[in-house]
Amino acid sequence: MAYVKRVALLIELLTLAAMMTACQNMPEPYMPPQQRSPLEEFRPYRATRLVQMADSDAPAFFVQDIGGLEGNWRWAGKRPTLRLRPRANEGLHYVIDFTLPDVTFKETGPVTVSFYVGGRALASEHYASAGARHFDQEVPPDWIVPGQDTLVAAEIDKVWVSKTDGAKLGFVLAAMGLTQP
Repeated sequence: MAYVKRVALLIELLTLAAMMTACQNMPEPYMPPQQRSPLEEFRPYRATRLVQMADSDAPAFFVQDIGGLEGNWRWAGKRPTLRLRPRANEGLHYVIDFTLPDVTFKETGPVTVSFYVGGRALASEHYASAGARHFDQEVPPDWIVPGQDTLVAAEIDKVWVSKTDGAKLGFVLAAMGLTQP
């Protein structure tokens, strides 16, 4: 019987200890943080699709004249073309980052690159020297139908032709697409 009393006492002490540790102090009430007004030009769903040539999904957008990946860029032929499906048509910009390499420029000389959206000529730029280039121009909203495929292209007037294998190279392409700045 003494053993049973000791066990009962032990159980009572453990129960009492458990009840004492279960108590906790609640934190003091506090004021919620000050509310802020939303950003003036906040657009959570920008209609942007700038295809970086190094992206793993980039080839899904290729239509023509875009070669294999070389680092974070690709060789483009005469008229590299992408197929995009913008969700909006307001405030879209055609953007392209490319390079006219010294290697090809030595033979082609000055070139003109024309930029197209939906089969329409957006602009042309004449380049008198080799080097990295960035082009950015707003696209008229009526040129794009939201939710439908739109072709985006750039065309160089003179391509370099390899004397060994006949490969035709235009320029080095890093990124191309439509953005909503």
